[in-house]
Amino acid sequence: MHRIGSGLPAGDGVAVFNRVYLSVTLELQQRLATGWFTDRASAEELGARFAGRYLDAVEASRTGSRTPSCWRPLFHFRRHPSVHALQFATAGINAHIGHDLPLALLETCEARGCEPDALESDFERIGDLLTGLEERVREELMPGPDLLDVADPLTHLVGSWSLEMARSGA
Repeated sequence: MHRIGSGLPAGDGVAVFNRVYLSVTLELQQRLATGWFTDRASAEELGARFAGRYLDAVEASRTGSRTPSCWRPLFHFRRHPSVHALQFATAGINAHIGHDLPLALLETCEARGCEPDALESDFERIGDLLTGLEERVREELMPGPDLLDVADPLTHLVGSWSLEMARSGA
């Protein structure tokens, strides 16, 4: 993710999501190191499989291959001047949580020979981590007061969108 971010202009939509996801990944690594998870190996594997799905989408876009449909809005509009950073972040989060997370969970369960219930505790801990970072991301990416009139529909959308509900749906 460091390499991806260093090769993109700051306003690129993929760069915006990548910065958000990198901060989540760094926090996850810190929590893995401190024993925060019940089953560190499973949580680590889930995190790696989850990240791998995003990295595969980036690679597909880079090589001109077809990206998964959930990622297409982010990759197709990544340079659109009328799309706000928060919209890019939300598009990436929505694709990653709504599509990639359940598949990464199933892949992890298959690899570990267990049912999803066995990973529920650590899955919920990851959710707690994400929910805790959600407010910080909103504050960092929300347009300033001078742009709120233009971004009013965005403000409403962001106010009604819930990471916790997205995870629950996934």
